[in-house]
Amino acid sequence: MQYRVFGKTGCKVSTLGFGAMRMPTVEKDGKKVIDEKKAIELIRHAIDSGVNYVDTAFFYHDGESEALVGKALRDGYRKKTYVATKLPMGDVKCPEDFDRLLNTQLQRLDTPYIDFYLFHALNRDHWKKVKEFGLIDKMKKAKAEGKIRHMGFSFHDDLEIFENIVEEYEDCEFCQIQLNYLDTDYQAGIEGLKKAAEKGLGLVIMEPLRGGSLANPDEDVKNCLPEGKTPVEAALSYIWSFPEVSLLLSGMGTMEQLKENMALADKYTENCLSESEIKAFTAAKKAYDRKGLIPCTKCLYCKDCPKGIDIPAIFAAFNLVENGDRRKVKEAMPDIEDRIRECIDCGACEKKCPQNIEIRKMFKHIKDSF
Repeated sequence: MQYRVFGKTGCKVSTLGFGAMRMPTVEKDGKKVIDEKKAIELIRHAIDSGVNYVDTAFFYHDGESEALVGKALRDGYRKKTYVATKLPMGDVKCPEDFDRLLNTQLQRLDTPYIDFYLFHALNRDHWKKVKEFGLIDKMKKAKAEGKIRHMGFSFHDDLEIFENIVEEYEDCEFCQIQLNYLDTDYQAGIEGLKKAAEKGLGLVIMEPLRGGSLANPDEDVKNCLPEGKTPVEAALSYIWSFPEVSLLLSGMGTMEQLKENMALADKYTENCLSESEIKAFTAAKKAYDRKGLIPCTKCLYCKDCPKGIDIPAIFAAFNLVENGDRRKVKEAMPDIEDRIRECIDCGACEKKCPQNIEIRKMFKHIKDSF
């Protein structure tokens, strides 16, 4: 396993981090829950193999993820790794909620402190809340008390807001942004990456495989990728090539995925791409952009639709369209129109979507297409 300095924190982190957002699951009482035995085995195998950064959040797996990570880090594993989790900004209704939520997370994780604590999914509205409620001071106080070690944020909005946060959040030590070879100019993008690095921030990259879609990309995109690399290898090597990147997070739900990613983490270093490979990624992005596909990462933030509509599944089916031919969509989801008609136009999903997808507008577009 290779390690890089994590910005101004001075910590050395493994270039591959374990993302506990997409853990292996089992069916229990008609509901999918974390397969505790397999999940703990995965996390411990990762740590035993050199991974020293485990990332979770308050509401991953309906709140089960933090508690699962806490169990996995018993028996001496807590001392072997850094733990990162996030303040759920949507649940912060007053300044006092900061301490309530942080204390809940410490209990779930069964730890006296959190190494890396983030404001979760900052956007324009959440950043206003941070300033209005004095949450940076709350974060500093928690650090002084030893409840957290380092202060940061994760981000989902446009570049302008990202730059504002980086400039105004003076005590920030690291940040987490979405980046892959398709999202180079989306949200913070490469420009934001450079800006954060100039400020000395450690950089964590999420969605390097775009919710898993880049493990099996569109055929036109796949044909553009560097020769001799699997789609996963190509996507991860692209991220590791940036000297500014400290680590990337991968949601590895199987031992096979974990071992594959660890082998790749041993292989790729800063500036590892050739000129021809860089051109290949540029061509792949152009091929994708021509498709006009819906940029859903299947994060499931929208899963609490009041009508139970599986929005990511609908978008995944519609993204199968090729050259205006809707037959593949119908084959994947014959009742796609009926599912969309169940939408009551409440907009709850759009408020939670970190990709800022205009879901209702997309639904209308899909209906019109048929």
